[in-house]
Amino acid sequence: MAGSAWIWALKGAGWFLVASTFIPFIRSDAGFIRTFDFPRLQVAVASVPILILLLIFARDRTGLALFAALLACFAYQAYRIFPFTPLHAPQAVAATAATCRRDAEVSLLVANVLQDNTDHQSLLRLVDRHDPDLLLVLETDARWRDALMPLRARYPSVIEQPQPNTYGLLFYAKLPLENPQVRFLLQDDVPSIRTVVVLPSGERFTLFGVHPRPPHPGHSSAPRDAELVIVAREVRDLDGPAVVAGDLNDVAWSRTTTLFQKISGLLDPRIGRGLYPTFNAKWPLLRWPLDHIFFSDDFLLGRLERLPYIGSDHFPILISLCRTAVAPRVQDAPEATASDMEAGREAIEAVK
Repeated sequence: MAGSAWIWALKGAGWFLVASTFIPFIRSDAGFIRTFDFPRLQVAVASVPILILLLIFARDRTGLALFAALLACFAYQAYRIFPFTPLHAPQAVAATAATCRRDAEVSLLVANVLQDNTDHQSLLRLVDRHDPDLLLVLETDARWRDALMPLRARYPSVIEQPQPNTYGLLFYAKLPLENPQVRFLLQDDVPSIRTVVVLPSGERFTLFGVHPRPPHPGHSSAPRDAELVIVAREVRDLDGPAVVAGDLNDVAWSRTTTLFQKISGLLDPRIGRGLYPTFNAKWPLLRWPLDHIFFSDDFLLGRLERLPYIGSDHFPILISLCRTAVAPRVQDAPEATASDMEAGREAIEAVK
């Protein structure tokens, strides 16, 4: 009887993984549904021991049927994750000394610090160590603003929108900013920023800093999806280079992020390099890439690095980019089809 119960538990776990693979196919904005976009790597990894155990201990008709279904699900999950491995060709081409001028380089550090985190010094030490040109800090309230006041000596340009609801943001820049804006695109308590950044070379690019609300059980993904589409459209309409950075509360392989990339035409430096999972920093077995930096094909990639733990549930991420005329000739930007544009329109209409 105990052996039979163990086999049923094994099969139950297998069918749960099968369901976890199929649930994201459901066209729904429900947070419960969209949450299953996240753990693709975990589902793929968990499938392997169950496939082996099924083959050894459950070779009856239902066991073999489950084995076939789970093997197909493993293959699909691996297919979705594959672009974010070094086995895939990089989407963003690496810069070289020959293609990059010092006055056309820019570095950006993005850190979701966790509003209740009181370890302010860890972030300050990280900034001292890496000395980025631009710093975007998310989940910042008034206490975080005050704790980071020493950064003003290093960063003359500052955009501040501290808030007590975990959606506050702070932005620091060594470089000149033009027309800096704090905007509330869809919800009056979820800010984002838009500003033009002037490189030492005199060249300019538009930076968008975002942190939309996440989907989770009981909450729709529609506001997040619509905000990302709105930003993607703005990028598409720009006459010049752009960078979009922040905690998107979405994984790199989701339908929404893929749509965002196609509409905006921005590159993902993770493709062809690795997952660089930034959340959850406190749960080693449950991590996925939520913090992103996308950029137009006007830039080549200098470096991409996930930085050490700073007391938050997110790891910071650091990138350096190089603006060069060579870049558009050696990179293929994503392109949107008519159906992609229609999907973007529907995402915005779903919120209205």
